[in-house]
Amino acid sequence: MAPPEANAASPDTPDRLCNTCKKPEDPAAPLKRCGKCKSAWYCTRECQTKNWKTHKKLCAQTAQAAANQSTATPGAEPRARATWQKLSSASGAGDAEDHVEPGQSVALDTVISKPFHKLHDKTWLHGRTERDVYKLLIDTYRLRLDDDYTFSGILQTGSIYSGATDGGVGGFSRFLARVEQKPGLLPEWWSKAKAAECLALGKSSKDWGLQFAVEKHDIVDLYKNPTMPMQLRMFGEQVYGTGPGGQNGGPMMQMQMAVERQDYCQATNIDLRG
Repeated sequence: MAPPEANAASPDTPDRLCNTCKKPEDPAAPLKRCGKCKSAWYCTRECQTKNWKTHKKLCAQTAQAAANQSTATPGAEPRARATWQKLSSASGAGDAEDHVEPGQSVALDTVISKPFHKLHDKTWLHGRTERDVYKLLIDTYRLRLDDDYTFSGILQTGSIYSGATDGGVGGFSRFLARVEQKPGLLPEWWSKAKAAECLALGKSSKDWGLQFAVEKHDIVDLYKNPTMPMQLRMFGEQVYGTGPGGQNGGPMMQMQMAVERQDYCQATNIDLRG
């Protein structure tokens, strides 16, 4: 989900009302539209947040229809490309043959054995290359931004969702500070210099740019790993103290640990949190 976009005033633009308070558009203070579906208009960010529970279903449907139309139009720039998204299957899981095991990913350098056990032990980021750690920190933060907005209508301060002018660097800096306050989550080599390198990747990367929003299916598509959104959410829960929407990922972690112990005959990739 994206923050509201400014409306360029035009004499041909019909009168509009705020979706929440029904305030008419003022030429001196144009309404802003939902940055994801571009079909809803709001006078303030507060009105957008209040309306989210009502608007979110229509928002997703409208945005998907627009994305499908974009990719079907000859010569059109796919909407996915602008926000680092690649449309996948309806389930958001992509093609099964592209997937790898839970501890692997085509986007990471290191293969991690039993990632859910490492999440439980709070050593999930340990034993990885520096660049892998940077990528996972960025995507933990970016997915949490979307989850907070999707499940609770929360616009995290300093992020692109709240209209940050620095590309979301300020909000991510606060996230890194929060991670640093949690003993043991970061590898021993972590330092202020490494934090600066992580921020630099978030400023410059096309795939891990803080200025781009991501959703669950984007994460699956990039990593080719259906459990990666779950792993990122569980790590985020360790950082924030609660899962998306206040949910507790503990039972799911135990379930995935049992899979890793081969206690179940067949592994499951169900993510009960959407």
